[in-house]
Amino acid sequence: MPQVFEFKLPDLGEGLTEAEIVRWLVEVGDVVAIDQPVVEVETAKAMVEVPCPYGGVVTARFGEEGTELPVGAPLLTVAVGSEGALGPVGLADSGSGSGAEAGAVVSAVGPGAGSGGSGSGSGEAEASGNVLVGYGTGAPVARRRRVRPEAMAASVAAHVTAAAAVSAAVPDAVQGPVAVVSPLVRKLARQHDLDLRQLAGSGPDGLILRADVESAIRALTEGAPAPAPTSAAVSVPESESVSAVQPSVPSVAQPAASPAVERIPLRGVRGAVADKLARSRREIPDATCWVDVDATELMAARSAMNSAGGPAAGPKVSVLALLARICTAALARFPELNSTVDLEAREIVRLPEVHLGFAAQTERGLVVPVVRDAQARNADSIGAEIARLTEAARTGRLTPAELTGGTFTLNNYGVFGVDGSTPIINHPEAAMLGVGRIVPKPWVHEGELAVRQVVQLSLTFDHRVCDGGTAGGFLRYVADCVEQPAVLLRVL
Repeated sequence: MPQVFEFKLPDLGEGLTEAEIVRWLVEVGDVVAIDQPVVEVETAKAMVEVPCPYGGVVTARFGEEGTELPVGAPLLTVAVGSEGALGPVGLADSGSGSGAEAGAVVSAVGPGAGSGGSGSGSGEAEASGNVLVGYGTGAPVARRRRVRPEAMAASVAAHVTAAAAVSAAVPDAVQGPVAVVSPLVRKLARQHDLDLRQLAGSGPDGLILRADVESAIRALTEGAPAPAPTSAAVSVPESESVSAVQPSVPSVAQPAASPAVERIPLRGVRGAVADKLARSRREIPDATCWVDVDATELMAARSAMNSAGGPAAGPKVSVLALLARICTAALARFPELNSTVDLEAREIVRLPEVHLGFAAQTERGLVVPVVRDAQARNADSIGAEIARLTEAARTGRLTPAELTGGTFTLNNYGVFGVDGSTPIINHPEAAMLGVGRIVPKPWVHEGELAVRQVVQLSLTFDHRVCDGGTAGGFLRYVADCVEQPAVLLRVL
């Protein structure tokens, strides 16, 4: 006796209340296994593949790609039952025996909600043993309502009829998943009302690239040829067609249409960043101090580390990893800057661990991955974790846990070729260190003018947690470590 289970969008954790469908991984009529990913969604934190806790046949999907759904909204329905009881698309075999029940419809969020049953031939529906944040098999079993066989058969048949209608209306050439990996490409196509199924990808195995979408947009903007008339058009006799166009009508110049205003929804990562930055500006009375630093010795020390051989050899050390290690040493001396403010209790909360965030620019926008327990790591360990998180950010595979919980942020905006900035603090943190580009400049060194590698450092801090003396002391210590890396030997 098959049952139709409704799988709803689960709570993805970190207080997220909605998610956008990026890509469906299954079609109506597909057979899915327990814990098989069925849809890829984008939240304000990351992109996540959502596994289905039921095994069976997909009878319906809710929401097109690009649709934003709230937590608890239906994602899809799955017909669950024995292989012999299900037809090709999840319909119970009407000729399997007299008096057999067609099943029951169960609505649940996550596995374990709605399984179970009574009566001969109906066991508990098999559910996942794995969990996604916010739901799992530990939830109490929901009671299901008995449905008359006639009503159940009609419900399941409706799903099958809808699926068949969709399959018949869409040509075979446009069914199946679209060969697009980047969510940025999908977003660009949605903004310009492009059907990705009509584009031929120039990437490997027909992958649709951003250049393909931009070419299609340019073709639409410049004016594509008029489409050929369809087979449903009414044919006109040749004589009537000629006489209809013979009268001469003077051409009137039409005024050029003004460019349309483009509206971009603030949602997903962009919306989360906007909300966080606006909240930081509203709540945090920030101030900024900066200093120019001679980084020649730091760059020489890095070159020596990376060129060492024998037992001292190891992975390449990045400048960002060295600066991160300097930050953890400075925060040990100035713990006021590794804190947050509890507005309700009117207290400054000093944090014992340093969870160091670093700003990373990706196709999806600005993200801040977090290196956990940075105070207990050396430069090699910090560098390896930064490399891992950067690759995950580039491929859009950062988890919400890897994007939250930071206590201090390091912002290397020098990669954009700029010298200085007054960054906005990553709420609810208390400070952010900004690093400009390292460039050769004239510098007075040991009483003589010389060309040195110079960088500008800026510290933006929450004036509620400390005064300017503490912030200046932190920044000066960081600058001393950059100018004289041997200073770090005291704390290693």
